[in-house]
Amino acid sequence: MINRFKLSNLKIAVIGLGYVGLPLAVEFGKKCSVLGFDINENRINSLNQGNDSTLEVSKLEIKQSKYLKFTNDQDTLSTCNIFIVTVPTPIDKYKRPNLSPLIQASSMIGKVLSNGNVVIYESTVYPGATEEDCVPVLEEVSGLKFNQDFFVGYSPERINPGDKTHKLKDIKKVTSGSSKASAAFIDKLYNVIITAGTYKAESIKVAEAAKVIENTQRDLNISLINELAIIFNAMNIDTESVLKAAGTKWNFLPFRPGLVGGHCIGVDPYYLTHKAQELGYHPEIILAGRRLNDGMSRFISGEFIKALANKNIKINNANILVLGLAFKENCPDIRNTKVVDVISELQGFNCNVDVYDPWVSSKDADASYGIKPIKSLKKRSYDGVLIAVAHKEFSNMGIKKILTYCKPSNVIYDLKYIFDQADVDLRL
Repeated sequence: MINRFKLSNLKIAVIGLGYVGLPLAVEFGKKCSVLGFDINENRINSLNQGNDSTLEVSKLEIKQSKYLKFTNDQDTLSTCNIFIVTVPTPIDKYKRPNLSPLIQASSMIGKVLSNGNVVIYESTVYPGATEEDCVPVLEEVSGLKFNQDFFVGYSPERINPGDKTHKLKDIKKVTSGSSKASAAFIDKLYNVIITAGTYKAESIKVAEAAKVIENTQRDLNISLINELAIIFNAMNIDTESVLKAAGTKWNFLPFRPGLVGGHCIGVDPYYLTHKAQELGYHPEIILAGRRLNDGMSRFISGEFIKALANKNIKINNANILVLGLAFKENCPDIRNTKVVDVISELQGFNCNVDVYDPWVSSKDADASYGIKPIKSLKKRSYDGVLIAVAHKEFSNMGIKKILTYCKPSNVIYDLKYIFDQADVDLRL
């Protein structure tokens, strides 16, 4: 199979049908036989009805993927010869990498792995994880020999949840393989669906490292802007105005301050620092950026409380409306959202907090964080409003409409620069 690339010979299993796996399965399913596998039976039932709760793929797109089938039956994986792993790679409460989903997926594949099969990992990991952590599991469970009986590759996911402009096929794909032949095969495989083209990395470790530094670099850039925002707030200078002025130079990077959540930027740097510490090096800049970004919820809530006090609004039992719970705009994803930290801080001041987010499932919010978003807004009820996420619904609402939900004396804190400086009390 590796030496003779033919679409009709491919039987692909995509393991994990979340934000990464589903778009991948759908695109491949337009070209060749694909089995979309997920352990979540409810997720499979929903997808079989054409419904994607992540909103990354439409019902029409699923229907157009004529060679794609969904299942949670592990036994059916034995019919496949290519396995693409797109399971989550989270961190634990001590901010250490949790490879359990990856190891479990590898063990499951090992049970059905056959001679000539190829296993490709897309989950973000530290350099070396594929060959040092996953391959031994595949060998042990299958009884097969790596790079002799089966081959492995790594092609990092680059999905941007909620982005309808830069979709899977529009983003250049980094590929790699455990041998020269498998690297060429994997690169050709992804070129079937990626119109933006591919980049074949020198090795699996290079591809792993390339992915993990993408989000680490972004995290550090945002941490710098967050620190500048803290400084400018102390100087009573509007941060957005400064960034607009600085942005007139062609090489100034257009980052904005804010809460850094989600499954990638707030998580991936810990994978790199974990590996570095294993090797005896203590990263300073990366971890400093992480500490600063993780501390923004405390800074934001503190500024909000001070603004309320400056207007002589009683803090104890103050009614606060938080607009947005998702980790980013126009997206239902609440994984690792830092808005919950701001809510917790405000509740620590004994404020009553209502959360409104038309994108987020109330069931998911309750299950994940014990938060029950309100379904409708109450007029003239709030002492303060925190605009935490730049959903289009909030900008379309307009500042005048938002003020109708506030008491006569109020504070509007716009974290996302949705409105003009003159229309709000605070901006980050």
